[in-house]
Amino acid sequence: MAESNEGSPPRKNQQKLFNRVDSLHLEAGKVSGQPIKSNQKQQGSWGTTLSLAFQCIGVVYGDVGTSPLYTYSTVFANGIGDPNDLIGVLSLIIYTLTLVTLIKYCFIVLWANDNGDGGTFAIYSKICRHVKVSLIPNYQKEDATLSNYSVEVPSTNVKRAQKVKETMENSPAIRVMLFMCAIVGTSMVMGDGVLTPAISVLSAVGGITVAVPTLSPGAIVGISIVILILLFVFQRYGTDKVGFAFAPLISLWFLFIAGIGLYNLIKYDITVLRAFNPAYIIDYFKRNGTNGYMSLGGVVLCITGTEAMFADLGHFNIPAIQISFGGFVYPALILAYSGQAAYLTKYPNTVQTSFYSSIPGPLYWPQFVIAIIAAAIASQAMISGSFSIVAQSQALGCFPKVKIIHTSKKYEGQVYIPEVNYALMLGTVIITAVFQNTIAISFAYGICVVTVMVITTTLVSLIMLVIWKISILWISLFFVIFASIELIYLSATITKFVQGGWLPLAFAAVLVSIMWVWHYVYKEKYMFELENKVSNDFIREVVMNPNINRVPGIGLLYSELVQGIPPIFPHFISNIPSIHSVLVFVSIKQIPIPTVDMEERFLFRQVEPRESRMFRCVVRYGYKDAFNQPEEFEQQLVQRLKEFVRHENYMHNEELIEQNILPFKHHHTQSTNSSGRIVSTRLVSGQIVEAEEGETQFIDEAMKNGVVYLLGEPEVRAKPNSSFFKKIIVNYIYSFLKKNFRQGQDMMSIPRTRVLKVGMIYEI
Repeated sequence: MAESNEGSPPRKNQQKLFNRVDSLHLEAGKVSGQPIKSNQKQQGSWGTTLSLAFQCIGVVYGDVGTSPLYTYSTVFANGIGDPNDLIGVLSLIIYTLTLVTLIKYCFIVLWANDNGDGGTFAIYSKICRHVKVSLIPNYQKEDATLSNYSVEVPSTNVKRAQKVKETMENSPAIRVMLFMCAIVGTSMVMGDGVLTPAISVLSAVGGITVAVPTLSPGAIVGISIVILILLFVFQRYGTDKVGFAFAPLISLWFLFIAGIGLYNLIKYDITVLRAFNPAYIIDYFKRNGTNGYMSLGGVVLCITGTEAMFADLGHFNIPAIQISFGGFVYPALILAYSGQAAYLTKYPNTVQTSFYSSIPGPLYWPQFVIAIIAAAIASQAMISGSFSIVAQSQALGCFPKVKIIHTSKKYEGQVYIPEVNYALMLGTVIITAVFQNTIAISFAYGICVVTVMVITTTLVSLIMLVIWKISILWISLFFVIFASIELIYLSATITKFVQGGWLPLAFAAVLVSIMWVWHYVYKEKYMFELENKVSNDFIREVVMNPNINRVPGIGLLYSELVQGIPPIFPHFISNIPSIHSVLVFVSIKQIPIPTVDMEERFLFRQVEPRESRMFRCVVRYGYKDAFNQPEEFEQQLVQRLKEFVRHENYMHNEELIEQNILPFKHHHTQSTNSSGRIVSTRLVSGQIVEAEEGETQFIDEAMKNGVVYLLGEPEVRAKPNSSFFKKIIVNYIYSFLKKNFRQGQDMMSIPRTRVLKVGMIYEI
């Protein structure tokens, strides 16, 4: 069908943009019957999947792949007491890798993705969409009609899931607990971003003492710090610039460690493969008792970086990760650990340098160079992961404003955050300089790794219960088996608190405090605006007031309130008694989904009275969407506004026709186009067409006169009768964070020459 002319009503596929689900007011309307689409990532052809499987080797497995550098040296920090202990530890490593990494993550957790994206915040966002547990009351029923918002889920055990869902929605304690799980998990992953570079690079560089034993520990630390600084300096160029080169290098690393492991097995003691019998684990604990339990803090290092399989899912797909890990990475790791164990049965005194000592002479220097590269790549993955989760946290109102630079046009999730990068660099350099050995750092590292795993197990169990609605038996088995394993490991790592385990807890405590304070005040500020929103009567008074001038141009007044007009607007009017000829109240809203399609980004409503030419607009972004440049954003907003105005005028005039206020009714005609196809054209009253064209032309003229951004700068203060604790949080801690992080206009790159600011005090 040919497109209708500009005065004609919108096409059917545009109709959904204007559904009258009016939750821009507090009073929500009837939910639209529009079908919800699923936007799960397509798995693609086998050729594409295999290509992705190869690429993800370089991005996902650098951390878990470099763990053979330091696992045995940490477990046997005091030497190998009994040769059979090697078999027991190897058995623990084999079954930890198999149960946690292969079975839990590779075949279960990957399916708990959020429209193809993984990680702690992705799980939390998925739960928030299906269960109303968000602490900020900005849910809109229109959001549920977004293409990426919901996915089809199994329909069994619905009653149980509904009961659990209602319990979660009605329990403030559960809502806070889920939020705390999300921010604690996020903080621990950022802890990994500090510790992974330190332990990986220090372990790789430390291997040089096998060939150059005269090199002092201070020199090793100095070389490591130089490499780390270079690594962080080059973050600004983005992982996509060198991303494809990572896969061949890490693949070469896995081939090396697998080949050397196989060589050592054959040469020294292939009977260590009896460790596949789990009975040796029981014997190990019987023989070593408490010391065996304490050694679990070192064994857990064999699964460091496992969370990256899930967190980095957004760049790949599930079959790609399953094929690459199950078919290549997992066998290589088993061979590497088995080969080291075989070597140590003959040379137990070399346990602190077992990885490098077990390398055949001619391969030492090539392997050393590849180890340095692999350590840098492993660090790169965790640093990039830290950038991504900070971006997600900020998008959901849980982190102060920072500058987010998207480094790749191909991968929307690849970002660089200068402030976070240099904070991580400073932390990593300090840790390397202070601890100076991998054993002390590993005690801290294990706590980060296992805490995130426990949180993931808990949140995925909730997804199984509320969203997937599978049998309670399978949910119980999943939670009991994996939570038990991980809690045992966590308790073992906590025992190393004094030796270095305090570090990630202190780091996480600072981050959690920052995120909690920021989110708490963000929520309270939103509630203040919601309770003090502007009434319709005030808008009518403004329109009718002859002392308030209408100046040419379009004014965009920003706020975070999605259910009404913010209280900052009367403050603008009282200070500057004039408004633009077209005024749009713009609310930037972050939706708990990865991306929002461009045609669904803008949600408009007319502010009454109609002649005011004031509109409310909610601009919806996913947590991986980048803010548009001002010029592009303005063009998109005005285009969508004109579409909305045409639709509103058409609907309004149809009502007038139905009421016999307008004399003309529209009718259909059919004609034949140049290709011989019959097309339908809707002819409408000249009055209607003229009215619609007049409104859109008025907006175009206003656009030509320029766009001005009206920004409120509310100063948030605690009420005078608030508690002392609340005053400290709001008046001092939040105020300090706000002053020392970026402002809203910096985030949106708004030109300073087109910004008008007005201050106001919010007492919360």
